[in-house]
Amino acid sequence: MPDGEGLAILKYEDQKADQGFDPDGVQVAIDPRRDQSLSLYGEYGLTGRLTLQAKAGVTRGHDRFVAYDGRGPLELGLRYAVLHTERSVVSLYLGAAQAGVGRNAGYAAPGAGDADLEARLLAGSSRAWRGRPLFGEIQVARLKRSGLADETRLDATIGLRPAKPWLFMAQAYAGQADSRPVRSRWLKTEVSVVRDLGPWSLQAGWRQAAAGRETPADRGAVLAIWRRF
Repeated sequence: MPDGEGLAILKYEDQKADQGFDPDGVQVAIDPRRDQSLSLYGEYGLTGRLTLQAKAGVTRGHDRFVAYDGRGPLELGLRYAVLHTERSVVSLYLGAAQAGVGRNAGYAAPGAGDADLEARLLAGSSRAWRGRPLFGEIQVARLKRSGLADETRLDATIGLRPAKPWLFMAQAYAGQADSRPVRSRWLKTEVSVVRDLGPWSLQAGWRQAAAGRETPADRGAVLAIWRRF
């Protein structure tokens, strides 16, 4: 993020599941569950290389055994651009999070968890494909979690602008928890379209679990409003 510039994203996520992945990765029926969240994410360029990131929100949901409604996780961290060229960026993020009342891990019961420490390496690059802007990004993270199993995560994004005000994105979110006796795993895919309106942007997408182990096969809409400043 350039020095003195910022981005805010207000996002609504609605995820439902009546299927889940068993310890062998086979999809089976589970008790229905629903998880909703409304979060505000922000980042601001402190210098040409250092960016402040923060996230907060509210969440609610229910399953057969419990219902919850209240504050979501609070996150705060710094991202430093280790390498920055005209087309590519490699950054390191260090942050901390305080758990909320909801599902602080998709495989865990609501309210489980306390505080997290996260180290994340991000690498992104932009190119032109048939005359249209194209970018890709890969992120690898390690989370040290209190009250939950530690996790390793891998996220990937590909974005294409077929026309100036439009952006199409395909994303994948994968991870594994050091849980016992079975290590929970997940792979979720998300496709979305973003429409720019000056400094504002509107995003609409769909997220769905594609594979996993000891985790729900959740799915649902993702809606967001972006504001650059």
